[in-house]
Amino acid sequence: MNALVVFFSASGVTAKVAQKLADALGTQAYEIKPQKPYTSADLDWRDKLSRSSVEMNDESCRPAIEAMELPLADADTVFVGFPVWWYREPSVIDTFLDTFDLKGKTIVPFATSGSSSIGDSGKHMQSVVGKGATVLEGKRFAAGVSENELAKWAKTLDI
Repeated sequence: MNALVVFFSASGVTAKVAQKLADALGTQAYEIKPQKPYTSADLDWRDKLSRSSVEMNDESCRPAIEAMELPLADADTVFVGFPVWWYREPSVIDTFLDTFDLKGKTIVPFATSGSSSIGDSGKHMQSVVGKGATVLEGKRFAAGVSENELAKWAKTLDI
């Protein structure tokens, strides 16, 4: 499998899981960084006026991200990691999906959360990329998932 691991991490949890997955796959992990980093106040889901709440209430929202160099031509599969926000991927992931040409790629979402499921992230991400790429359902992992567990999961995917 020629794969890349791309991720957004608000608190560092997803970054650790993404690195373990990249190590398990023998590839590199690439971080999606918002141009304006999120503060604790931005991430307060209880505040309807917090940046993350406002972004998640507007499906057309695409927060700007820093430029990234990705060897996409070498990859058939792109694992995309994120923390679960409002039962789906954060809007910054949608920015990534809109920014890069993922035609012909298989996109595999993976998420981190203490208890929330990955929800309809895969379906929502498919609607963002359109018919040119295939988005799988994906899976949520706890912060302490092992590299071995991630490797076993990756091997079960039909890709």
